[in-house]
Amino acid sequence: MSTDTGRQSRAGQQPEQERRTPAPPPGELIDSPRFQVAVKAALANQQQRANLRHATTTIRNKRARVVGELDNWQDLREAGEQIKTRAGRHLDDYLLQFEENFTRAGGVVHWARDAEEANRIVIDLVRQTGEDEIVKVKSMVTQEIDMNEALEEAGIAAWETDLAELIVQLGHDRPSHILVPAIHRNRAEVREIFLHEMGRYGTPAPEGLDDEPAHLAAAARIHLRNKFMRAQTSTSGANFIVAETGSLVVVESEGNGRMCLTLPQTLISVVGIEKIVPTFEDLEVFLQLLPRSSTGERMNPYTSIWTGVTPGDGPQSIHVVLVDNGRTNALADPVGRAALRCIRCSACLNICPVYERAGGHAYGSVYPGPIGAILNPQLRGTASEIDRSLPYASSLCGACNEVCPVRIPISDLLVHERHRVVEAKKADPPHLPKTAEPQLMKAASWVMDDHKHLELAGRGSMAASAVLGRLLGVQKFGAMPAPLSRWTSARDVPMLPDQTFRQWWKKNRGDHK
Repeated sequence: MSTDTGRQSRAGQQPEQERRTPAPPPGELIDSPRFQVAVKAALANQQQRANLRHATTTIRNKRARVVGELDNWQDLREAGEQIKTRAGRHLDDYLLQFEENFTRAGGVVHWARDAEEANRIVIDLVRQTGEDEIVKVKSMVTQEIDMNEALEEAGIAAWETDLAELIVQLGHDRPSHILVPAIHRNRAEVREIFLHEMGRYGTPAPEGLDDEPAHLAAAARIHLRNKFMRAQTSTSGANFIVAETGSLVVVESEGNGRMCLTLPQTLISVVGIEKIVPTFEDLEVFLQLLPRSSTGERMNPYTSIWTGVTPGDGPQSIHVVLVDNGRTNALADPVGRAALRCIRCSACLNICPVYERAGGHAYGSVYPGPIGAILNPQLRGTASEIDRSLPYASSLCGACNEVCPVRIPISDLLVHERHRVVEAKKADPPHLPKTAEPQLMKAASWVMDDHKHLELAGRGSMAASAVLGRLLGVQKFGAMPAPLSRWTSARDVPMLPDQTFRQWWKKNRGDHK
């Protein structure tokens, strides 16, 4: 959905009691405050930080164990990188090959330039069935285009069936993790959500429900059963689409996907164009990489592959909506296009020290963590405050590079995106705020341009150290007024040294060349 359309409809949104489905938090993600502001509220949420620390540590350790079992893990990573790189290099050819094979098998392919066009296609397809509700398989791209709200505004109820997505939907919340959308919730919170919300939107939670995971899962199963049995239309995403055969692939752990992919008469799959792989044989690589990198499993419990329509078995009307929504812009960037190799495993989130403490909501997108910090500015541009701030939501420690199953050089791409943000600031278009950063960089350039300038700056720092340190007894700089507050409000700055590096070297290492 286009931003303008979304804002206009949300501004006049119906009262919550008139909705078919639970309302998400108000506002648009792209209007989120910059990461450095949003993260302060996240850091203050001690319960969320505890939930995240427990969950990411558990998943991280499971991944390390199952990856360590394979002697050829690095070979698999390299193969995954090469397959996805080849797919991106010849993306147009492979997409047309997929369309030809999928159509031959009885499916219908639709092409969508952006979120608004994709949502319009899905709404029209659902209306053609005469249905006013759908069940959904977990899908990142449908969250990206805000499909649920577009359907709600069209009078169509979209019910999430993945357990974590159900928790998020019933909790009037937003996902905070690629793989585990409700990772910021603990089981006590889930129990309260189920008790208060399930009865408003279907079968209520059992009386006396406790917070045992098995009992919570059973309550979700009972709540969803009637929706599964009555729904005649479903939507899904796809982990992979295969050009050679026209097949779609969904991997999942709960079985809800299998229900959505087989019971309804109409299936609409909304898929990003970067999910293409050239051959069926390529799946042999990714079906080893993905489960180990995501859930820490040797093999995912459910792998569903479908190729067109089979008379009398499963959906008899099958559609695929291939979504661009900024992906070709990313593909046009010779450096940034590597991000399109992402298979949405979330390994980079689980290893990232910044994500573990900040959580996903601070990123202002359905794609949080290190991959989101590079993918969002590529898909959405850098016009918004949140997207300009995301490349800086990283310590550049490089841990994400080591765990990425398709070897995306995430830290290098973060630096690349920072460069794009700086270039936009230098251009200084009217919609960007003026900052002192360009002048500070010019001053730093002058200092570093000539050794005499550097020596002069060194003598100045020594003088400041003498006055502030020796005479006034200042040992460190704490919170300072603006504009220095943006740095010092969260950091202590040590006192300037009382000698320059050149002086220290001459004194301590002067006899070494």
